Amino acid sequence: MRFVISSSVLSARLQTIGRVIVSKNSLPILDSFLFEIKAGQLRLTASDNETTLITWMDLSECDGDITFAVNAKTIQDAMKEIPEQPLEFYVNNENLEITVIYQNGKYNFMGQPADEYPSPAELTEEIGSLTISTHDLFTGINRALFATADDQLRPVMNGVFFDMTENALTIVASDGRKLACDTLINAHPSNVGNFILQKRPAGLLKNILTKESGDVVLKYSARNAFIQTENYQMACRLTEGRYPNYNSVIPQDNPYSATINREALISALRRVQVFSQAGGSVIKLQLGNSKMTVSTQNIDFSMSAEENILCDYTDMPMSIGFPSGSLMDVLTNIDGEEIIFRLADPSRAGVMYPVEQPEGEHILMLLMPVMISE
Repeated sequence: MRFVISSSVLSARLQTIGRVIVSKNSLPILDSFLFEIKAGQLRLTASDNETTLITWMDLSECDGDITFAVNAKTIQDAMKEIPEQPLEFYVNNENLEITVIYQNGKYNFMGQPADEYPSPAELTEEIGSLTISTHDLFTGINRALFATADDQLRPVMNGVFFDMTENALTIVASDGRKLACDTLINAHPSNVGNFILQKRPAGLLKNILTKESGDVVLKYSARNAFIQTENYQMACRLTEGRYPNYNSVIPQDNPYSATINREALISALRRVQVFSQAGGSVIKLQLGNSKMTVSTQNIDFSMSAEENILCDYTDMPMSIGFPSGSLMDVLTNIDGEEIIFRLADPSRAGVMYPVEQPEGEHILMLLMPVMISE
């Protein structure tokens, strides 16, 4: 049989769903893409047996239906070297020999029978669903991913927690030292519920959402989540277990407040941390007299640096230390020109959030301090 498709569209879709394929698969067939052609439409599937990504596209021309598998690396590498043009695929229905004809040449390679390709999990006993804009879901996942853990003993901390209340969706991640919490006020779940999306599918979903627009439909059961956008569908296994009560660890009464320009602080951090201790750099923040002093030191090489930034702070002078990498992650994942630090003392968690919250959102970040020498 024969079909015709745009080279750029095919290559882009293969590169996107191909991210789910891992180097060592439990089944050899999972090293391949599944091609399903039916009624003039091509449906592509990639899977690692826990997460399945599917995309579909209309064909320019098609003279039949067929299903086969193609080695992922072979076709990805071949397609990305071809400039935009129509590609003619000829597939031998008997032995699955494939010929791809392009403007100046052709490829010949073998396909595989698709009988062993596993079917994606099906939605059974749906617990809840949610329709949300692509932008809002991308924003929430993007803010949370940096705070996920890599903890083999507590797998629930390695994912992104979706907490659905009557009027909002809160997306949370924490590794025990930092916490990211983004409440999407415009989301309207079908019912109250929650689930933990594993870090890897969350990252894959984030990548897909950068290419999409419109709304995303999210459905979940006790074990699986199903997410559909305009051009992609994801089915993935959820992390089983109970996520910690994140609200209980967020301080509600930190008495000291500092308001500071976010970009000015980020710029100061970038300059100062050049002189920090390699492998475990700590940034010291000294607050007092309407200014913040950002400093660090490297004792091994007798280096240090400090910089003063104007800020709105009128409480008692205090110093607090944070890991420089974590502090930078928090600051880059908060929108807004100015941010507020809410602090209690050098041993208790600091809370950060923008002075002006983005429309339809409520962003809050928490960061545990580290010991510093005065």
